[in-house]
Amino acid sequence: MSATAPTTATPLERIRILEPRHPNRSTGIINGRTSGILNWNDIPYPSFYRAYKELSTNFWIPDEVDMKADAREYGDLSAREKNAYDSIIGLLATLDSPQTRFIYNVAEYITDPAAHANAAIIGQQEVIHNESYSYVLSSITDLENQKRIFEIARTHPTILKRNAPIMTSYDDFMREKTAETLLRALIQSSILEGINFYSGFAYFYNLVRQNRMAGTGKVISFINRDELAHTKFISEVIRAIVGEHPALQSDELAEYVHRAFEHAVELEVQWTGEVLDGIDGINVDEMIRYVQYRANKMAGMLGIESLYPDATENVMPWIRAYADNFTETKTDFFEMRNASYKKTNVDNGFDDL
Repeated sequence: MSATAPTTATPLERIRILEPRHPNRSTGIINGRTSGILNWNDIPYPSFYRAYKELSTNFWIPDEVDMKADAREYGDLSAREKNAYDSIIGLLATLDSPQTRFIYNVAEYITDPAAHANAAIIGQQEVIHNESYSYVLSSITDLENQKRIFEIARTHPTILKRNAPIMTSYDDFMREKTAETLLRALIQSSILEGINFYSGFAYFYNLVRQNRMAGTGKVISFINRDELAHTKFISEVIRAIVGEHPALQSDELAEYVHRAFEHAVELEVQWTGEVLDGIDGINVDEMIRYVQYRANKMAGMLGIESLYPDATENVMPWIRAYADNFTETKTDFFEMRNASYKKTNVDNGFDDL
């Protein structure tokens, strides 16, 4: 099916808490009808139950991770390593902090009760992620240094620049509740979850493989596992929306997706060169190709062709953030329908860490 440009925006209806006159089984992912009563055995998208089981079994508590060794080793980091550690913690805080508010606002305009239930879990997990950064820092340094690191999150020009496209899409959705702004915001959210964390994750995993900061690495691995589940579910919601609403399958949206991915990789490359250059064990050129590889994987989750043909292999196999047994998707972004979307009931190829 050829894509066409939309002529008008598609307003979203806010859900009602309970509407007994409507059927229990949702009639649509957005702007549908449902009572609000959730029967997991009778939902339009069975993969949402798979997502629920995966999300709900990922429960963890930050302060169960022993940070005593990290407290000793933090002081032994070189100045460059400590700058990377502090800056990346600040970056991750700016990525996770807004997610809870965003996800809960999205949930108010998603008709399907199963999707709403999963959004509630994701929002709660983002709160835990944010707590974990505070816990990690309180375990290794004093309050004044903790405040300084969180000030990095708020003021660092590169962090602000790389977060700007995501936050702009979130703000657009908050101002104007339409299917178009929702899709753009969800696409940016998938970029946040599936691309923007990964150079930071890699830095901490690199420390762990050098037998340093193992407690921090364990916390990061828990966050990473959660983000993989979030990414899968968000991509499923996106595919459900475009599958149910052919009018949204436009050239304009396709261009937006490609531009968003390319811009995210460009900013991630800039951040990598600024923060990780000169770190022992990190090759910046490899990291750039790895980020491009992540972008290809994320594009595949949405049924988009690879954006970086030269980044077909993981050049940093020591990062066990995903599995290479991914089932490649060749479907065009604008040819997805409910039938193909429901195939996501089969695991999409991401493994737990």
